[in-house]
Amino acid sequence: MSGSNRNTTVEQALTRLNFKPRQLEPGHVWLAGAGPGDPGCLTLEVLAALGQCDALVYDALVSPEVVAVAEGAELFYAGKRGGKPSMKQDDITALLVRLARAGRRVVRLKGGDPYIFGRGGEEALALAGENIPFRILPGLTSGLSALAATGIPGTMRGINKALILATGHAAGTDDDLDWAAIARTGQPVVIYMGMANLPLIAASLLEGGLPSSTPAAVIVAATTPQERIVVATLATIAEEAAAAGLTSPALIVIGGIVAMRAALAGEP
Repeated sequence: MSGSNRNTTVEQALTRLNFKPRQLEPGHVWLAGAGPGDPGCLTLEVLAALGQCDALVYDALVSPEVVAVAEGAELFYAGKRGGKPSMKQDDITALLVRLARAGRRVVRLKGGDPYIFGRGGEEALALAGENIPFRILPGLTSGLSALAATGIPGTMRGINKALILATGHAAGTDDDLDWAAIARTGQPVVIYMGMANLPLIAASLLEGGLPSSTPAAVIVAATTPQERIVVATLATIAEEAAAAGLTSPALIVIGGIVAMRAALAGEP
């Protein structure tokens, strides 16, 4: 099918859907999720918001293709990639308030979903405290869509009855999670922002009782042309991910669901 025919098909599908986006008003802020990376993962609501805004405050994990949708907007880069220069959270919040009070139509765009390890709740709370009208536009959270994109089912009957989403940035600090308690659940865990602490996290889960043979994976740039995945065991995942040169941002997946990837691909 040619590109023009594909475009026509998409336009016809949208017409049949009869989607009517809400209007982004001056002085309002919409906190939106851009999904895991592939522009095809954008929701229609987020796509419509990008077409309406005149001020876009966006994070480093948002692809240039998605940013380009906001053709008529003034762009404000917030950073928010681990280990790289970024705006401080208080400064981002102050910027959102200032833009809204200036009568701008503001979209605050984050990778994944704004309410899943995206600090969207903090920004929403600050906007509410300043009496700034806001709205949340959900996005596909990377912790779930990355699994689907790489052939790992988030839940599988006979393997798990829950899925734990955790952050690994505080591993080894006083603010750390109880990894032993997570290990005792026996349920798979998806870890955001944990690459720098992967050796420590893996060791803590092993100490908590997870078998060394527990399947594990590290996924980088899921849904994009740069997607990479390393599959190993809990005992070896840190070493194998490092040997493969995988770096942040990445998701770590630990649990029996990882083994389903090979089974679904027909591998022995």
